[in-house]
Parts: sequence; structure tokens; C-alpha cells
Amino acid sequence: MIQIEEFLALSDRFPVIDVRAPLEFEQGHIPGAINIPLFDDHERKVVGTKYKQVNKEAAMYSGLEFAGKKLVKLAKEGERAAGKNRTLLVHCWRGGMRSKSMVWLFETLGLTCYLLEGGYRSYRRHVKEVAGRPLNMSVIGGRTGSGKTAILHHLEKTGEQVIDLEGLAHHKGSAFGALGESEQPTTEQFENDLCHRILELDTGKVTWIEDESRNIGKCVIPGEFYSRMREREIVFLDISRELRAEHLVTDYARYEPEALKECVLKIGKRLGGDRTREALESIDKGDFHTTAMITLHYYDKAYMFSLEKNHESYQTLPSENVDPMVNAELLLRHEKKRRL
Repeated sequence: MIQIEEFLALSDRFPVIDVRAPLEFEQGHIPGAINIPLFDDHERKVVGTKYKQVNKEAAMYSGLEFAGKKLVKLAKEGERAAGKNRTLLVHCWRGGMRSKSMVWLFETLGLTCYLLEGGYRSYRRHVKEVAGRPLNMSVIGGRTGSGKTAILHHLEKTGEQVIDLEGLAHHKGSAFGALGESEQPTTEQFENDLCHRILELDTGKVTWIEDESRNIGKCVIPGEFYSRMREREIVFLDISRELRAEHLVTDYARYEPEALKECVLKIGKRLGGDRTREALESIDKGDFHTTAMITLHYYDKAYMFSLEKNHESYQTLPSENVDPMVNAELLLRHEKKRRL
């Protein structure tokens, strides 16, 4: 058995095999892991019930009965995953019978296996620890429509380090945030993916990150990580509402009107009845600029309230452009001055 740090280091070279049931894997897994479950979800439930209600021996015999029928299938999947290196990194929930049984099977085939001490549970402890590590963050603030995510992407193209929380969450962070995105991961998987990204970073360098609420759609930013974001001084890009509305039209006008109307209705109570009706009517007319201006009236107030409440200090950086290249350069010059 090996510890989590060595296990993750080896995962750059060898495949990680998660032998837990599919539902366990779906809830959260090591990024890049391959699921080769010893038991399916029903079988796992049966074995677990016998363990609790009868005894360990009864559970073991049920497990053997289930596994015995598919040993050939499992063996072939393991060989296929191992590839030319013929080496696998294996884990289950806590390094118990499931992973040990699969290691026995794979090693019988002549594969080299490394078993994770403490299983996935030890990995989750590691995730919590990594999320709390100090990072030299530079936090980009700005009202809705400022193009902060596009700025992050441009910074990354220029060689800067970034963490795109909205990208990890598959959500843009507003009532319109799910449009054009794939299904969100669980919060557990979001944390795992964030940990994976942090481990890729050079902690001696600046890491750019976008100011966010604690919740991005249904994903929740880890507490210690979020606290560190709030402690940092934000560079607040101050861009006019008119320019931001134009930017939002470019981003969102391509979506179906009914989808846009559903998003408006999500914030209907906050907009008020008259403004909601006006926003819906403007969508029907194809007047997306009016829709954007109406929704920004709400989002601007909400963002400034959050900024004042959650951050002790911020520096305003005026901009007369929503071009991510222009604003990325503004931020880089500001960061350079700050370091001097």
C-alpha cells in the first residue's frame, strides 16, 4: 500500500482504477480515474445489508457469488486499462476487501498494482487539506457582463496561472449560468477537480481567479478556499452598464427565447412584476439589449452589496472596454505596479 501523495504522483504515469460501485463513483472520484466496479449498485447494497444485518461472513459469501460471475470481464477491463505499462493504481472506499480482491485478480494476470492506503476516504482528506493551502491569488472583480471569465482565459493563453471556478462548476454563476453548459458536477466532484487544479500550480507565482459567490449553481466553493478569496484585495473592473449590456447580448442572444425567459422568471421576484413583464416582452420582440439592461439593474445592486459585505478592501480599475485582451493588459499592469 502507498500513501495518497505517492499515489497521485504516480497517476501522471499510470491509470487510476476506482473499483467502487457506479453511484459512488458518480458522487465523486479522483479526476481521470477509470471506474471498474467490483459490484454494481444493487450488489453493493445487498452485500452491505448482509454485513449489517447478518455478519461479515454472510456478506463475504454474497460478494464472492456476485464477483465470481464476472471475473473474466473484470480481468479484461483491467488489462485493457493497464496498457503497455501493465501497471495500475487501485482504490476502493477505504482500502478494504473490494480493492484488495481486485488487486489479487489483476496481479494474477501479471499486472503491477499499487493500492491506496485508506482508499478514496484518504483522498478526500487530502482534498480538504489542499483546498486550505495558501495561494498567491489575484482576484478579479466586476459587475455582471464585465467578461471576467474571458479575461481569465486570455490570461491563461499568455502564460499566467488561473483557476476558472465557473469552468470547473460548468456554470456561469447567475440565473442564466446553466445556458450552454453541460450538467454540473456534484459539489464533491467540484472540490476534487479544484484540488487537482491547485496541485498543478506553482505556488510561488500569482494565480488569477474570478470573484464569485460561495455557490456557483449547485456547486459550493470549499470554506477555507473561499475565505482566502475574501481575504485578498480585489481589483474591481469598473465598466459602464451600457457596454456590459452589449457584451451580454453577444453572449446570450444566440439561445432560444423560451430558455432566456425561464432564466428571467428565476429572478422575477427580485426584478418586480413590471420589470419582469418588460424583460419578457423585450425577449419576444428580439430586443435583447433591453432585457440585458433590465436584468443588470438587479445584478449590479446585488454584486455591489456582496462586494461591500464580503471584502474588506478593493481597488477600482476603470475601463472603457469589454475586450478581454484590453482588460487583461490593464490587470497585468496593475499587478506589476502592486509588486513594485
